[in-house]
Formats: sequence, C-alpha cells, structure tokens
Amino acid sequence: MLDLLSDILTSLSLRGSLYFRTSFTKPWGVAVPSFKNVARFHFAHRGGCLVLVDGVEEPVSLAQGDLIIIPHGTSHDLYCGHLHESTIMPLDTVLEKSGYEGSGVLVYGGEEPQSETQLICGHFSFEPHSKHILLERLPPFIHLKNYGEHAGKWMEATLRVIGDEAGGQRMGGDLIALKMSEAILAQAIRSFVESNDAPEWGLGGFADNNLRRALDAFHKEPNKTWTVESLAQAAGMSRTSFAVLFQKKMAMTPMEYVTGWRIEIAKRLLMNPLNTLRDAAEAAGYASDSAFVRVFKKETGLTPVGFKRSLVSSNSKI
Repeated sequence: MLDLLSDILTSLSLRGSLYFRTSFTKPWGVAVPSFKNVARFHFAHRGGCLVLVDGVEEPVSLAQGDLIIIPHGTSHDLYCGHLHESTIMPLDTVLEKSGYEGSGVLVYGGEEPQSETQLICGHFSFEPHSKHILLERLPPFIHLKNYGEHAGKWMEATLRVIGDEAGGQRMGGDLIALKMSEAILAQAIRSFVESNDAPEWGLGGFADNNLRRALDAFHKEPNKTWTVESLAQAAGMSRTSFAVLFQKKMAMTPMEYVTGWRIEIAKRLLMNPLNTLRDAAEAAGYASDSAFVRVFKKETGLTPVGFKRSLVSSNSKI
C-alpha cells in the first residue's frame, strides 16, 4: 500500500528524464523555453549560475550543490551573472553552436575555463490529463540548498551520484542517473510541504499530522463511502474542528478534495479502452452511473464518453 505522496505521484505517471549535462564557461547564457506537463530541474554539480524564472522578479543564485525545480515547466534563463542581456541565447541556438547531438556533455560558452559551471539538467513529465493540487499549487520554483540540514543526507548523496554518472564514461551511467532522478521530485516536494512556506500556497495540510492521517486513510480506500464525519474520525478530531482546519490549511473543503481525486481515478481508468463506465464509477466510489456522470461533467466539463472521445482525438493527432 502506497503512502500519500507516493500514491499521488504514481497516479500522475511521473517520469524523470535527463536532457543534458553541461560544461559552461563565461560568458554564457541559455534561454530555456516553456513546456507543458513537465517540471524542470537543474542541479549545480560544479560552480554556480543565476536562474531567472519567467514571472519572478529576482533571479535565484544557484550555488554548487544546489538544486532548483521549476514545477510548472515555465520558461527561464540560466546565465553566468554578467553581460546577461547579450549572452543569453535560445536553447536551440546553444545546441546548434555547441554541436551537441544529445549525448555526452554540452560544452558551450566563452574563454574563461576557470569559471566552469557543470549543470545536470532534466525534467519530470506527467500524464497530460492528470492533475492534483499538490502540483498545481507549488510555487514558481523550489530552491533546495544546504542539503545536509535542509533535505537530508540522502538527497545530497543522490544528487552527487547523478552528477558523477550522467554523461560519464562508465557503462550504464546514464541509466543509473535517470532512474535516481525520478526520486528527486518526491524528495523536493516533501521538503517543501514540510517547510514553513507550504501554508502560504494552500499545501499546509500535507504536513499536518491530523489532516495527513485523514488523507492517508482516504487515499488507501478512495471508493469507500467517505463523509466529513468519517474523515474527521480518521484524523482523530471532531467534525467541526476538522472541517475548519482542513479549509484553513488546504483552501478547499474536505469533500472537494475527495471529489477531485475520485475523478482523477476515474480518468485514469477511462484512458484504458478496455474499461467501462461502470468500472470507472465503481473505482471512484459511485454506486450510481448517473451520479458519476453528473459529477464527472461538473468537474471536467465533459461526460465520461466525451472524455474518452477526446483521448481518441488527441492520440490520432500524434
């Protein structure tokens, strides 16, 4: 049985991908375009740089050993810190000028070899039709530093192994780095929701011991007949206290959360052409097909049949 965070990320079909390891020398700058259904990450294996995320006023200073995750795939600039207006080039231009062909190390920049910055860059992709507030409400970026104290020795060791293996010469290095990278987002999200910043983004409930007990219980049996009373019982609280605390920490009611996740379960089943409407309704905890159809349309704007048709249409365009 998966724990709360594992269940959410597994259901969203999280997959990690490394897209390059760099050797940048000053002056250099790269404009990374936006991309849907991904979370970008950059790990400073050696040296450092500045990261300016679109919509954020001030750049983030990424020091050696730091990790930045850009949860919503927003466009951003990576640069060395001087002459950035004239040195930042579109990613495609950088790839062309460097002669990078998709493997090994991306070597690019000016003639200051003593200023080398080595980055491990990659992204996490998600199923396009899936969603969850845990990802939707994350801030524009998550900056993790001082791993020994902030994120634990496991994170530091993992990132250093990724840095050593990615683009290296030893057999299997890229695969090892890729698989280890898939654990990074879960660790980063866990670090964020346990931080003091989480309540500001409507994610404080995941770190609250009482609310997490209720969320855990629901995620383990989502098709059970859940009510505010039964969730409060799982949390070890009175109904009123639980409802008030949930609204305060999560910026939504308990039953809004329950309904949202049940529809995500139904959508995943409907993506498989072998599953029927009844299969999806039962897995989502609806005894009546008509009730399921009504709620599904309210949440997604489509009937279950219309949703399945939209999947067929999307796949035919690929």
